[in-house]
Amino acid sequence: MDHLAIAERFVAARYPGADVAVVAGSTARGDRTPSSDIDLLLLGDDLFASEAQTSEASTHEFEGEIFEVFAYTPSGFDEWADRGVAQHRPVTVHMLVEGIAIRDDGRLSALRRRWRTLLDEGPSLNAQESALRRYVITDVLDDLRDATDPLEQRVEAAILFERIAELMLLREGHWIATGKWLPRRLRDLSRERAELLSTPLLAEDYVGFAAAVDDELDRAGGRVQSGFVR
Repeated sequence: MDHLAIAERFVAARYPGADVAVVAGSTARGDRTPSSDIDLLLLGDDLFASEAQTSEASTHEFEGEIFEVFAYTPSGFDEWADRGVAQHRPVTVHMLVEGIAIRDDGRLSALRRRWRTLLDEGPSLNAQESALRRYVITDVLDDLRDATDPLEQRVEAAILFERIAELMLLREGHWIATGKWLPRRLRDLSRERAELLSTPLLAEDYVGFAAAVDDELDRAGGRVQSGFVR
């Protein structure tokens, strides 16, 4: 099935005012699964009926496919992209830079150059945020070690994996992610360090997992607890 052609027809039918349309996600990467939707980034000056509207995130069905649409005016895209950068997770910027263009009024190349430079620079983790993240990890780590209920252990371990993985990525200048993309980004950073965390976690060896988290916490600057002001 030609998903790019379907996407082109979708844009023509539902968002004819789009000046730029980029297919992203698994469709662009070529690793779709049976449940994959089509992620679509749209930019345009006349996308919306109201001049006050600058952005829209919506889900559509078209020709048997599910489309996840992220539509913006130029100012709306800048606003949401800047917000994603500030949160260290610029999803829409990755879509813009890494996706496959199916419509372009000529502005896409310059936009990609501008935002690729920012992506290549990576996120910046200041001392205060580093301390806050280590404070949270310290707290959850202690909760995991104290937990005896199996469900509580699983919940605390899942939270802890997410928090320590984010800290590891940010300290090395890598953007963070959610869901399945977090372990993928972590493996890209260091497969060995990812395995040291994931092996005991998957085995439900919470003592071993806590020890691996402790090692990464020490590498990041150590525990933060008494005296921390936030």
